[in-house]
Amino acid sequence: MEEYLDIVNDNGEPTGQIIDRATAHEKGIPHRTAHVWLLRHRKGRVQILLQKRCATKASYPNCYDISSAGHIPAGVDYIPSALRELQEELGVTVSPEELILCGDRSITADDVFFGKPFHDRQYSRVFLLWLDQEASDFRIQQEEVESVRWMDFEECVDGVRRNTFPHCIALEELMMLSPHFTDEGRE
Repeated sequence: MEEYLDIVNDNGEPTGQIIDRATAHEKGIPHRTAHVWLLRHRKGRVQILLQKRCATKASYPNCYDISSAGHIPAGVDYIPSALRELQEELGVTVSPEELILCGDRSITADDVFFGKPFHDRQYSRVFLLWLDQEASDFRIQQEEVESVRWMDFEECVDGVRRNTFPHCIALEELMMLSPHFTDEGRE
């Protein structure tokens, strides 16, 4: 089934036009995504949940990525889409009030996957969610996610900065999270 996305302007606002996802990536048409980073406090440190993308993913297979993320279907807003992705990818159900808005960012990426050009133009809304749950307790969507793991936040930042593990994480986006760290979720 074809997935349709809203075409957006530079501020992430729908223009009233829609496009199928494949064409959006083929032609570099701006569209929206929702990103949710799960965090917890452990032994005085902040940990971040990373998902490992399945080997069958068209883009960035076997790479560590955002805890939960997805394209926003045409006609849907950021928060409902973020909540749906959390449920689908990780089996997590939370209320909209639990999501902490960290900000918006524009993403431009050009690559080639399976011999086809890939031009990603995303307007992403980034959220943080405090959730203290063991990695083994997540109900992951096998078609999308191979596994999840907790990593100390500073270790993740350093690993992304020095590229010491396979990932498709933007350092800029990680840096959007730390101003929102609170005592919430402490042991």
